Amino acid sequence: MKDSARRLAVTLLPLMIGVLAFFIVVGPRALNPQNIAWLGQGDPATHYLGWVFFRQSPWTFPLGLNPTYGLELGNGLIFSDSNPLLALLFKPFAALLPETFQYFGLWFLGCFMLQSWFAWKLLGLITPNVTLRALGAALFLFAPPMIMRIPVHLSLAGHFVILAALYLALRPGDERRRLAWGALLGCTALIHAYLLAMVALIWVADLAARCFKNKLTVRNAAVELVVLFALVSVCCWQAGYFSVSGADAASDGFGLYRANLLTLFSANAWSYVLRDLPGGVGDTEGFGFLGFGLLLLALCGVVGWLQGRTGLGERLRRYPVLLLALSGLMVFAVSNNIAFGPLNFSYPLPEKIIAIANIFRGSGRMFWPVYYAVILVIVFLVIRANEPRTAICLLAMALMVQAADTHRGWAPIRQHLMMEPSSRWATPMVDPFWQSAAAHYQKIRWLTPQNHSSQWMSVAAFAAVHGMATDAVYLGRMAQAPLEEAGRRASEIMASGQYDPDTLYLLGDRALLRAFSNIHTTTDLFTRIDGFLVLAPGWKQCRECLQVSVEKTPQQRVPELASGQEMRFSYGDAGQVFLAGGWSDPEPFGIWSSGTDAELVMRVADSARSLRLETVAFLPPGHARQDVVIKLNGIESPPISLDKPDGNILELNLTPAIRQRIREDGLLRVQLQFADAISPRQSGVSNDARQLAMGLKTLTVN
Repeated sequence: MKDSARRLAVTLLPLMIGVLAFFIVVGPRALNPQNIAWLGQGDPATHYLGWVFFRQSPWTFPLGLNPTYGLELGNGLIFSDSNPLLALLFKPFAALLPETFQYFGLWFLGCFMLQSWFAWKLLGLITPNVTLRALGAALFLFAPPMIMRIPVHLSLAGHFVILAALYLALRPGDERRRLAWGALLGCTALIHAYLLAMVALIWVADLAARCFKNKLTVRNAAVELVVLFALVSVCCWQAGYFSVSGADAASDGFGLYRANLLTLFSANAWSYVLRDLPGGVGDTEGFGFLGFGLLLLALCGVVGWLQGRTGLGERLRRYPVLLLALSGLMVFAVSNNIAFGPLNFSYPLPEKIIAIANIFRGSGRMFWPVYYAVILVIVFLVIRANEPRTAICLLAMALMVQAADTHRGWAPIRQHLMMEPSSRWATPMVDPFWQSAAAHYQKIRWLTPQNHSSQWMSVAAFAAVHGMATDAVYLGRMAQAPLEEAGRRASEIMASGQYDPDTLYLLGDRALLRAFSNIHTTTDLFTRIDGFLVLAPGWKQCRECLQVSVEKTPQQRVPELASGQEMRFSYGDAGQVFLAGGWSDPEPFGIWSSGTDAELVMRVADSARSLRLETVAFLPPGHARQDVVIKLNGIESPPISLDKPDGNILELNLTPAIRQRIREDGLLRVQLQFADAISPRQSGVSNDARQLAMGLKTLTVN
């Protein structure tokens, strides 16, 4: 009985260590499944909302599709990063769960427990000493790269799958090999794509190594490769990975979001003792600070290694394929834009390679397996170079220093997760109109459709609470073809004024300038409520709907530009409210036209006599000028040629005929046509596919 109790205690010890570390770092409030206060911003908001919409939707096939979160823009649950593993686990019980329910706090607890468990298993390959294994496992729990993901990228806190993969690759036996790797790969596929890439590479390395060592026959290795690849493919399919094509899954960022070569030593505000080292803008994705405690322990390990008593070299020579895989991950994490502190060294790669690499644009994350391998080597050196008592003292001191010094980094995280609990988020949508609208409409759309629109979270949360479908979402990846088709459909609706009767529309600034002239004010409600510009089809004919007073006509909703006021168009400037169709996103200089046509719309005073536009021009090699045709309220002005990259000034006179049109229309329309628009990709300048012609910096009405 005593032996059984002791074995049970030893078995539970790493799990209890994980629980203790969870309550130290995270705290208990996140465990409350009805507390969503800490999820109400940025990425965690879409993680939670993806689950809410998935929970409310009928079952689909593949199982992980989430059709009401994004409508035609929507895709798999994996792209809202809502942890499909847990979403699929809890959805069958959705009717039994409380109205507000989040599982991410439970996920964090599981991450800490399993991080400790697999660290314990790894250390069991080094020593049978319980105390050494316990102290070493605890060190793995105060790993800054894991903890820093907790309040931002919730699924990426699951670093335990990396430790599990390393354990399976390092353990000497082959018992239940396919079952263990299959379970790990399948679960990881349902957690996050980045983690899957790391675990899959370690699995392939282990498979190849055991085949080379004749521990597996070529036939058995081939069978395992095919079977587990098929298993992973099915899991990815069911999680919704393939709802976005490979081309759409890629994005820009490889080479920016990399790991700095000094990442192990760069505290990045995670140490009271060590200073932050200078680095690049995107180095945070490759953040891999060891922590002051582990760095001190590394010094002790190096001393033992130099004394030649550890046998590290002999042990490493047993795993050449795994070391090769880890080296490959390191190279990918560092990228072709190599950073050594503040210094950068780049080398070119073919565009096709860059396009593939951009699928995992946050390449710095691929450093994590290397990071944990380094920690394992440090602990190995300390244990093998010292007597057990000495090693215990060194590990204990390192643990205390690690926990205390990294407190600078995890204390703000704990403070955030321990905020006052709430089962609701604050919302700007407080007018009684919204409740009435939720009862009348099945969908709520944002015009024009886009990913991560300015008010996406408030709109999506409102839709989730009231069981409505919405395209106001924030997704990690979005299929380009449906997005373009939704944009065309939105343009047709705004041009015709024929809005779907089951849908409530919210208009952004640009949509207002495209839609106002075709709104049927006799039947449709068009007004501003709680800061949102609302278009409710058929509202005025609805007897059960709460009637709302309308203070302004659609034309009066168009912003006015005062005479003599210079309006700028760079990022964050107020000029965005005058941009209708044909413009790209704002940049530091201003904003580029996008396509062959663009339009500005505004109200101006009767005294307005001229317009002054300060512009740049896209003049790649072979393009000496950009010809621009300008129409003011349908009246064409003399043609203009932009022949300078910067400093082009356009002076447009408002003739009596144009001023008469302005009075009749109630506003000024500036329509621009670009016959020579060309993309940087076509001209060989860059990979940018936008058709550029003119960039607008300022506009003044005089």
